[in-house]
Amino acid sequence: MRVLLYSRFLFPSILFGLSSKSILCVIYLGSLLFSLANEEKGWGSGFTFHARANPLAKDAVTGDWPRFNGPNDDAKSSETKITSKWPESGPRLLWEKEKGEGYASPAIKGDLLMMFHRKDGHETVDCMNATTGTPVWKYQYPVEYRDRYGYSNGPRASPVVAGNHVYAHGVTAWLTCLEIKTGKKVWQRNLAQEFEIPQYFFGKGSNPIVIKDTLIVNVGGSKERCVVGFDRFTGKTKWITKDSWGASYSSPSRAVIHGKEVCLVFTGGESRPPVGGLLVIDPQDGKKLARFPWRSSKYESANAVPPLPVGDNRVFLSECYEKGGVLLKFDKDFTPSVIWTDETLNVHWMTPVLSGGALYGVAGRHQQGAEVFCINPVNGKAYWRDRIRWREEIDGRILELELFRGAFLKVEDFFVCLSEIGSLLTVKMDQKGWRIVSKNQLFFAPGAWTLPALSKGLLYVMQNETDRRTGQGPRILCYDLRQR
Repeated sequence: MRVLLYSRFLFPSILFGLSSKSILCVIYLGSLLFSLANEEKGWGSGFTFHARANPLAKDAVTGDWPRFNGPNDDAKSSETKITSKWPESGPRLLWEKEKGEGYASPAIKGDLLMMFHRKDGHETVDCMNATTGTPVWKYQYPVEYRDRYGYSNGPRASPVVAGNHVYAHGVTAWLTCLEIKTGKKVWQRNLAQEFEIPQYFFGKGSNPIVIKDTLIVNVGGSKERCVVGFDRFTGKTKWITKDSWGASYSSPSRAVIHGKEVCLVFTGGESRPPVGGLLVIDPQDGKKLARFPWRSSKYESANAVPPLPVGDNRVFLSECYEKGGVLLKFDKDFTPSVIWTDETLNVHWMTPVLSGGALYGVAGRHQQGAEVFCINPVNGKAYWRDRIRWREEIDGRILELELFRGAFLKVEDFFVCLSEIGSLLTVKMDQKGWRIVSKNQLFFAPGAWTLPALSKGLLYVMQNETDRRTGQGPRILCYDLRQR
C-alpha cells in the first residue's frame, strides 16, 4: 500500500524516465521516510492508508456524528448520496488504525474524529483526521480495571461532542472534558471516588448525554445519587436526582413529552435484589417527573437498551432477561400507563430503529436464535420476525452466516447492518419483509457490538477483538460510501 501511495501521489515527476532499479530505490526511501514520520507522531506501524476518498456529491447532505447513536440519538442518519451497493470485494476501504480494548464508537465533528479506547494501561482519546486517518492529538491517563467475566477491559461509553468540547466517560468512571482542537484537558472528575460508585458487572458503561449546557450521567452512586447533571463547561455538579435504582448500561436519551423537553434514563445495574426502570427527569433541575419499574428478577441481569421515544408521548423499553418489551404512554401529569407488553421482544443492547411507522430491532439474549423483528409500535403486533441469514464462500468453504445480535443504522431508504462477528450489509426492510442489497465479511471477530458511525459519506466500523481468521488485532476501519 505504501508503494502505491508514494508512486501515485508523491513521486510522479521523479519516477518518470528512471530505470526500474532506481524506481524501486526511490519507492523504498519514500516508504522508509513515511514510516519514520509516523513513528515520530506516535502512530507507529498500526496505521495503514489504502485510498483517497471519492469527492462528495455537490448536493449531498452531510453532518457530524457527535454521539454513539448519531446526532438525534436514534441510530438514524440524515445524510444523502450514500451508496447501498458495492462490489463483491466489499465497500472501498480508505484507511485503518489499530486500537486498544473497548466497545466505544467514534465521535466526529467537522474533519476531526475522536476514538476512545484502552491501550498500554491507559484510557486514551485519539484525535485524527476523519478522512485520512492522520493523527492530530492524543490524551491519556492510567487506568486499572479487569472485567470479571472476561470481556474487554476498555471503555464501554463512547466520546460525546458538544460545542468545542469532547467528553469521555471511562470504564472506572473517570469523566473528562477536552478541547476538541487541541486535546487540552478542561476538567476531569473521578466519579467513582466522589460518588462512591460500587463495582458493577462490567464497569461503567452508560454514555453521557448533553442537553443544552448540562452533561447528564447515570452515575449510580451511594446515598441514592442515581443521575447527576454537570455543568459541561466547568464540570461542577448542577443537580442530583436521587433514586435507589443504580447505573445501567443503557444510555440516556432526550424526548419531548406534552411539549416539555425531558431526559429518559433507563436505570438498573448490579444490585440485590435487582431493581431498575425508567426515570423521566427534567434536565434543567434534575426533578424526577416519572418512575416506572422494568427490570428482570434475575440477579445477573442489566438494562442496556436506550429508552426510545416513539411519538405521541410514548416510550418503548426493552430488556433481554425476562420482561422483554413494553410501550408506555404518559399523561399530562407524566403518569405512565402500559399500552402493551411482549416478553419475546427481548432486545439485548442494540438500539431499535423507528422508521416509516414500524419499529425494527433484534430480539434474543444469545447469538444463536437472535431474530430480527418489524413491529407496529402502536399495538406491538409483528409485521414479520425472521433471522436474516445467507451463505458465503470463505477460503473455499461455504458458511451459513446471519446477523445474530446485529446493529442497525438507518440511512436514506435502507439499513446499514453490522453483525456481531463482522458481517457488513445493506438491507432493504419494510413492513413486507427484508432483502439484502450488498454484503461483505469485513472480519471474523466476536464482540462487534458497536454501532458504525457515518459522517460526510464515510462509514467507521470498530473491530473490537482479534480476527479469528487472519489474526488481525482490534482496529477502526474507514469505508467510503459516497455515491460517485
